[in-house]
Amino acid sequence: MPTPTIEQQEITDTFVGGKNLVINAGAGAGKTSTLKMCAAATPKAKGLYIAYNKAIQVEAAASFPQNVTCKTAHALAFAAVGRRFFRRLKAPRMSSYLVAKLLHINEPVRVNDEVILAPQQLARVVMATVTGYTRSATRDIVHHNIAKLAGLDDADTMNALAEVVPPIAVKAWADLTNPNGKLPYSHDCYLKMWTLTNPQLSYDFVLLDEAQDSNPPIVEVFEGQRNTQKVMVGDEAQSIYGWRGAQNAMREFNGTRLTLSQSFRFGEAIAAEANQWLSILDAPLRLRGFELINSRITDLDEPEAILCRTNAEALVQAMSALEKGRQVALVGGGKAIRSLAEAALQLQAGRGCDHPELCGFQTWGMVQDYVRFEESGSDLAPMVNLIDTHGAEKIIDVADQLNREDRAELTLSTAHKAKGREWKRVKIAGDFTEPKPNDDGGRGKIRPDDAMLAYVTVTRAQHVLDRGGLAWVDRYRR
Repeated sequence: MPTPTIEQQEITDTFVGGKNLVINAGAGAGKTSTLKMCAAATPKAKGLYIAYNKAIQVEAAASFPQNVTCKTAHALAFAAVGRRFFRRLKAPRMSSYLVAKLLHINEPVRVNDEVILAPQQLARVVMATVTGYTRSATRDIVHHNIAKLAGLDDADTMNALAEVVPPIAVKAWADLTNPNGKLPYSHDCYLKMWTLTNPQLSYDFVLLDEAQDSNPPIVEVFEGQRNTQKVMVGDEAQSIYGWRGAQNAMREFNGTRLTLSQSFRFGEAIAAEANQWLSILDAPLRLRGFELINSRITDLDEPEAILCRTNAEALVQAMSALEKGRQVALVGGGKAIRSLAEAALQLQAGRGCDHPELCGFQTWGMVQDYVRFEESGSDLAPMVNLIDTHGAEKIIDVADQLNREDRAELTLSTAHKAKGREWKRVKIAGDFTEPKPNDDGGRGKIRPDDAMLAYVTVTRAQHVLDRGGLAWVDRYRR
């Protein structure tokens, strides 16, 4: 066990004293090492470490002291509830047409004189609503918000859906809580079922990692533990998944608040870059660089990794690298990109599709109008423009050429998927756009979620950072 820093020692002493803790740990600041120190200092106490994902859980299980069990929340839920639904997890995919049949949605829904929703469109909204419910803290599905899908999110449509979706969602949830049900099933279903039982875990302390991006049902189980010491750890400035329902549980949790500010990932130059974004966020944390790493901010011709704001920019970078004969990998793989391009082909043929982001449209022209005229379509615009420029077949071809990371010369990633990762030489792509000036010519305001994403992005580099598309922060700071 390494010698603790002053901050780590304070956290360990506070933990040994039995207090609940909220540890705000900056990028690369040794949060896992600190938790191990806490566990090692109380060898007779039985602990549970709840990992953010399977990869983190496997790594933690190999290194935590023996008095700590390392599990994901889904593993805990599967042992208690999910085993009965194992068969359903192996079921084949199902079209929205068949989902509508199973839910007895036999008639279209009239929104107004011009718009009518087909049964399969209604089925998609129902299942998206159920998915949102499984990832929420809502106890009764009747009171959960109706899902907004692209192309089906205008006021008239939402009002019409509010009348018909709740009773069908109740019917869908009844199917999903039945081991012999027929609807498409996901791991989040049994996790939600488990949380609704208000489980009590037989541990003396529970450690919740990545608490700034917690799944609300997991937070509910964590906070519901009685007679158990609770520790939340994460980086509040890295709360970047609110758009998909995650919550920053650290903000409201009642515990002693302590900080880890000494990064061991990078040196002072990159720490200073990170601190610019922390300052913009008015975050209380400021990072210190590791004196044994001589980090640099400079231009890079051959980075190990290029980090992008969007999948569309990652594809542009992939095309460029492949044309130069380089072996390229995309974090998370090309399956999602291929799926969207395949959906585009279906829409171009006028057949509709089951893709979750495009299922509200019947033709590709409707998608093009949506991203051109609707503000809510801005997130889809880069990929739509890329497909229009190069063709869906070309996008599929590029996605199929992406290698595994261990075989690649260059790794590409969106900033979201780069979270938790690190590379020695990182370049930032040019799609992190500077805020537009105000009407009076003053500087535009950086949204907190954009500043958090920028902070995550610049802190993936260890030795060399090419700021690329985020270098404009200097103008903003001046």
